[in-house]
Amino acid sequence: MTERLNVLYLPHPAIPDTNDPERVRTLEDLLVDKHNFFIFDPDQPVAPQFAEIDFVIDIGGSVGTREMVDAAAHRCRMWQIHGTGLDHFDMDYWRSKNIPVCNCPGPFSAVALSECAMMFILMLTRRYNQVKDNLEKGVMYRPFGFELDGLRLGIVGLGASGTELAQRAVGFGMKISAIDIRDIGDDEVEKYGIEFHGKPDQLDKVISECDVLSVHLHLTDETRHIIDQRRLDLMKPTSYLINVARGALVDEDALLIALQEGKIAGAGIDAYGQEPLDPSWPIFKLPNVITTNHISGATDGTWRKRCECSAENVDRIAAGLEPLYRVD
Repeated sequence: MTERLNVLYLPHPAIPDTNDPERVRTLEDLLVDKHNFFIFDPDQPVAPQFAEIDFVIDIGGSVGTREMVDAAAHRCRMWQIHGTGLDHFDMDYWRSKNIPVCNCPGPFSAVALSECAMMFILMLTRRYNQVKDNLEKGVMYRPFGFELDGLRLGIVGLGASGTELAQRAVGFGMKISAIDIRDIGDDEVEKYGIEFHGKPDQLDKVISECDVLSVHLHLTDETRHIIDQRRLDLMKPTSYLINVARGALVDEDALLIALQEGKIAGAGIDAYGQEPLDPSWPIFKLPNVITTNHISGATDGTWRKRCECSAENVDRIAAGLEPLYRVD
């Protein structure tokens, strides 16, 4: 027998439901006929809002607090992270309260991330900032850009978004080199047009040879600053760095120096080590950098897929089934 559950949605403080109506509307449409749907109000006391809650949907996994978990632990049967990364989530504390945790893994945002990475590659190689500056000054026909055909793209992390990027880059005639901790099968090599693939101990080789380097990794103790000063020094002065994953994968201080000193040609950045951002950060002023405000995954396709994933797990818990994508 399927139960009717009480589901609580935790909006991100930087993305309140009033500014995110489509996500809220989609969740309501998927849930309200079968379950009771509530939206957390940060201006009201915490404990009463969790007293009767069976299932929590936490945007990005960064909204939930220990106070919330303490209030929910007596009843809550699932904490659903409406996102992929777990680097900002206090998993040990949730485990201590015996609350199962699920996320919406890479495939749910892979298309969006790969498209943003491809956008960065195109804007950098066509020198968009210089073009825009020239247009505003009335200067025509300059600067020259660079064709992608024949350039080598190094993809660090051939997971969901990495493979989506490979498929798109091959369509532009780029040559693909890939690094991953797992074995990359012959079927993937053929499907994604991979010319070289290796394990992490061959990362330096890929970095030194590629024209564009794009990182697609989860942030862990092992991957933090995986692109550091030493590895930035390995890059060709004509190469570009792309990061649509996690800011702290890159040593941002070393990146700023590399960009200022012309050690690399440019960078496309969507994620940052410290968010929200400091608008005065010098990297924002550099003409060879394209930056966006952590929106690579913020598309209609991503939030709809994540809403559907969350709603399916509500239904599974209500039916006494194991949830999908459990990560705890």
